[in-house]
Amino acid sequence: MTSNMDREMILADFQACTGIENIDEAITLLEQNNWDLVAAINGVIPQENGILQSDYGGETISGPAFDPASHPAPAPAPSSSSAFRPVMPSRQIVERQPRMLDFRVEYRDRNVDVVLEDSCTVGEIKQILENELQIPVSKMLLKGWKTGDVEDSTVLKSLHLPKNNSLYVLTPDLPPPSSSSHSGALQESLNQNFMLIITHREVQREYNLNFSGSSTIQEVKRNVYDLTSIPVRHQLWEGWPTSATDDSMCLAESGLSYPCHRLTVGRRSSPAQTQEQSEEQSTDVHMVSDSDGDDFEDASEFGVDDGEVFGMASSALRKSPMNVMWFVFCVYLFWFFVFVFSFVCFLVPENAENEGDALLQFTAEFSSRYGDCHPVFFIGSLEAAFQEAFYVKARDRKLLAIYLHHDESVLTNVFCSQMLCAESIVSYLSQNFITWAWDLTKDANRARFLTMCNRHFGSVVAQTIRTQKTDQFPLFLIIMGKRSSNEVLNVIQGNTTVDELMMRLMAAMEIFTAQQQEDIKDEDEREARENVKREQDEAYRLSLEADRAKREAHEREMAEQFRLEQIRKEQEEEREAIRLSLEQALPPEPKEENAEPVSKLRIRTPSGEFLERRFLASNKLQIVFDFVASKGFPWDEFKLLSTFPRRDVTQLDPNKSLLEVKLFPQETLFLEAKE
Repeated sequence: MTSNMDREMILADFQACTGIENIDEAITLLEQNNWDLVAAINGVIPQENGILQSDYGGETISGPAFDPASHPAPAPAPSSSSAFRPVMPSRQIVERQPRMLDFRVEYRDRNVDVVLEDSCTVGEIKQILENELQIPVSKMLLKGWKTGDVEDSTVLKSLHLPKNNSLYVLTPDLPPPSSSSHSGALQESLNQNFMLIITHREVQREYNLNFSGSSTIQEVKRNVYDLTSIPVRHQLWEGWPTSATDDSMCLAESGLSYPCHRLTVGRRSSPAQTQEQSEEQSTDVHMVSDSDGDDFEDASEFGVDDGEVFGMASSALRKSPMNVMWFVFCVYLFWFFVFVFSFVCFLVPENAENEGDALLQFTAEFSSRYGDCHPVFFIGSLEAAFQEAFYVKARDRKLLAIYLHHDESVLTNVFCSQMLCAESIVSYLSQNFITWAWDLTKDANRARFLTMCNRHFGSVVAQTIRTQKTDQFPLFLIIMGKRSSNEVLNVIQGNTTVDELMMRLMAAMEIFTAQQQEDIKDEDEREARENVKREQDEAYRLSLEADRAKREAHEREMAEQFRLEQIRKEQEEEREAIRLSLEQALPPEPKEENAEPVSKLRIRTPSGEFLERRFLASNKLQIVFDFVASKGFPWDEFKLLSTFPRRDVTQLDPNKSLLEVKLFPQETLFLEAKE
C-alpha cells in the first residue's frame, strides 16, 4: 500500500503528464490501476510498444511491453466509459519538471519581473518584492489575482495560473515618497496653480489657462487641442523649459515660471504638404491633404497606424500626387466603414423589452469588441442592481458602478480597451463593486436611462448627465447606498488614465468603507437589541406556556376528581337502592313466642357494633345474607364467619335453611371484609 505522501506525488505527476485538471477524475483513474502511475498514464494516453510519452520536456519513458500470458488483465470498472490498455507490471517514476510562472508586478512608476516555480507560495513573491521595492511584507497588498485576495501561504499551483501574469502592489499604510527638502518643495509646487498664457501663432490669439502643479504636459497639450483643433502630434511649441523633456512630466517638475509662464503653439507642417509645395501641386490637392491630416491624424491614438492599415510605406506616399490622393481616398473609405459598423452593432438595442435582455446583448457585444477580460456586468434591471448592492446585510454591501457607454465619443475605444479592460481595474471592480452598464448612443436609450436616473437619483444628477457632451463620454458613476437615498460619490469621465481611475475607485472605496463600518456597528447594535427582545419574548412565551400547562393540569385533576366523585356517588346511590330493595324484600321478624322454631342471630360488624335479629329456623341462609346487605354489608364484599367451629358461612349453600346449616337456636357471627 502506498502512503498518503506517495499518493500525493503520484497524483501530481499523473496530472502533469496527462493534463487532467479535475482531481476527482484523476484519482478515479489512478484507483482503477491500483495507483500504478505508468499504468494509469498508459490507459489515458494511447501508445505502442510500451513507450510512454511525456508532455514535459520532450522526455520519453520506456518499459517492457505487456505480456498477457504472464499478467492477467484487470477487471474493467463497471461505470467507466473508456477502455484502458493492459498495464505494465513494473512501476516507473515519471519525473515532473517544475512549471515556471512569470509575474510582472507594477508599483507606482516601477515594474518588477518575478519568475518562480508553481510550487512556491504567494509569500515568497512578497519576499522577493520586499528586497526589490524596499517595502515591508506587512505593509504590502498584492492585488490582481483572478480568484480574489489570497493568503500568503497559498501555493501558486492551487490557483491554476497561466504562465504570464500581471499583478500590482498597493501600500495604503505608507505615505507617498518624500524624503528631502526637495520633495517638500515639490509637494508644495504640486498644490500650486500655474497660469499658462498660450499664444496661438496662426490666428494670433491668446488663451489664459489655469492648471494645477500635478497636471501633466500631456494634459496641457490635450486642452490646447480642444481649443485650437491642432492635434497633439502636430503641435509645434515654443517656450517650454529645457527640463520639460517628457509629456508625462507634471508642471511642478517641468521648471515653469511661477505663477505665470508664456508659451507659443502653432501647427507643424506635414511632410506631405512640404513635398507638395516644393513640387508646386494644385491647391485642391493641398486642401484634400490638409483635411486628411486634420480629420484622421489621431488614428494612432486608437491603435491604428496609417501605413500598417493600408500596407503603404510613408516614402511611397510622397512619390506622387496620385499616391497622396489614393491614400486620402483609402483613409476616408476605412473610417467610413468603421463609422458605419460602430452604429450598426449597438451595445444596447433600441427596442429591448426589458433591461435584462439589453444587458445580455451589451455583455456579448462588449466581449466581441474588447475581449473577455472586462468587468462582470450585472444582468438585470437597475432596481435589481440596487437590491444586490445596497439592500443586503451591511457586511455584504458593495458600491454600485454604472458605466455609461457612447459609441460616438472618440474616447470610448481607448477607455474601454486600455482602462476599463485593464486586469487591475477588472479585479478591483469584481471584488468591491456591482457593475451595471448602459449604452446612451441611441436617443431612445438615453431618454430611458435619464428617466431611471431621475427616479433613483433625482433631477440634479439627471440634468448633469443630460448636459454632458458626447466627447466627455464614456462616464463612470460611483453610487453608494444610504439609509434614505442613493448618493453619487463620483462621476469619472473618459479622459483619464488607469492610475487615476484606480485612485478614484480606491478613494470612493475608502468613503464607502467608513460608512459601511458605521452601518455594521448600527446593524450589530440593532440585532443585539432585537436578540434581547426575542429572548425576552421567548422567556415570556415559555412562562405563559408553563402557566397554561399548570392550569390545564389542575383543571384535569379537578375534572378527574369530579368524575371519581360522581362515580362514587353513583355507586353509593346504587348501593343504597339495592339496600333499600333488600330491606323491603326481607320477611317480617318473627316474635319470640312463635309456633315455629326461631333462631336468634347476633352479628358483630367490623366497627364493633352488633346486629341482632330473629329468623325462622326454616328460613333460607340467603335471607340472612340479604339482611346483612340491607345494613350496608353486601355479601360480595364481606364474608360472614362463625366462631365455634370457625367457618365461612358465605361459602355455604344459601338455599339451605338455618336449621340445616346449624345456626339454630342461636348463634354469634362476625363480619369480615374480603381481600
